[in-house]
Amino acid sequence: MSDSTVTQWEGREEAAGPRTDTGRAGSGVRGLLGRLRRPRRPRLRFEILLIAVSYWLYSLIRNAVPEQRSEALRNADRIWRAEQALGIDVERSVNHAVNAVTWLIIGMNYYYATLHFIMTLGVLVWLYRWHPGRYAAARLALFATTGGALAGYYLFPLAPPRLMRGGGFVDTVMVHHTWGSMASGDLKHMSNQYAAMPSMHIGWSLWCGLTIFALASVPWVRVLGLLYPVATLVVIVSTANHFWLDAVGGVVCLSFGFAVARLWYGAGPYGLPRGVREGAGRRPGYASSS
Repeated sequence: MSDSTVTQWEGREEAAGPRTDTGRAGSGVRGLLGRLRRPRRPRLRFEILLIAVSYWLYSLIRNAVPEQRSEALRNADRIWRAEQALGIDVERSVNHAVNAVTWLIIGMNYYYATLHFIMTLGVLVWLYRWHPGRYAAARLALFATTGGALAGYYLFPLAPPRLMRGGGFVDTVMVHHTWGSMASGDLKHMSNQYAAMPSMHIGWSLWCGLTIFALASVPWVRVLGLLYPVATLVVIVSTANHFWLDAVGGVVCLSFGFAVARLWYGAGPYGLPRGVREGAGRRPGYASSS
């Protein structure tokens, strides 16, 4: 798709010919939708406020989901039995093996606690600066992914492996006394511990990885982009915060997010033009904040 895409919405009204009175209302709605869907230059202050408020609402809703402990533990048993039937129940072996290497598991604890936010914000900033025409669609995909996850937390409460009854998993944050999870230690009452399905560590990291792979121009950076969600998968399993199938749930949510973005913009985030027409999305008398 070429950069001419940014102007195709503008030509629709002229190509349609003169409006009639009976079609005026419908044309007005189509015109409004066209303006909302048109790629436009993001505004820095608005984006900072939007992301901050959105994450606050996400945390508020996630933690407001009732902690259905009994149901969450039953679901964990069901997931574990399903993985045993599939022959993929290796989480406990991975957890114990990595926990035996102190420096490695401590590093993974901090990875789990921090990189999830740092990388996601970093990719958003990169998109804002270097791919403004794709930024809004990519952000919409991320937001829709997160919205799908909230539905999962409500509909399918799930205890992480480290909280299973008789599961034999090691809570690596508790054992090594590291600040590695809002759901362990003194901070556990600030976070819903039974919101493990789907894994947003996977949903967000895969969003980052695919975005970097699709849009970065340096080959080794593209490779690192793909390795990031793989490393995240190893971390969430090693620290006993998620099952393999939680990661599958994260992939499903991300697929939903990309589908929403494609339906709204008519193309995937990476298929839109990199830039925007100068002045797009600006009201008369207002300067661009980028």
